[in-house]
Amino acid sequence: MTYTIINIVVTLLFVGFVLWKIFPARGVRQIRTPQLKELMQNDDIQFIDVRSPQQYNQFHIYGFENIPLKDIRKEATNLNKEQPVVLVCQTGTKGNEACKRLKRRGFKKLANLQGGLSTWEPMHVERDK
Repeated sequence: MTYTIINIVVTLLFVGFVLWKIFPARGVRQIRTPQLKELMQNDDIQFIDVRSPQQYNQFHIYGFENIPLKDIRKEATNLNKEQPVVLVCQTGTKGNEACKRLKRRGFKKLANLQGGLSTWEPMHVERDK
């Protein structure tokens, strides 16, 4: 009986943790590719790609600065809290996590590309040679 209760509690904790990681932070805007294309016309927005430098160097959206997720807390001091920030990663998960980390540092205008670069058309991606 005790073993069953422990298994249920552990399973619920695990599911809760997974859901907490997947769902966006409250107040973070989830955008799709057409919205991102519109936003990219605005020079007042900070565009951040939170993938690793290796992934970023393979391909990235022109105009996005690379700040890996592991460095986002440290590099947040170099971003303007008053300007909107749009974040991308490969699938949207790391972008969500970056939004949560920036939100905890006082950023209020945050957006994440839902589905990440996997939803972006290849013709709009800059490839390094």
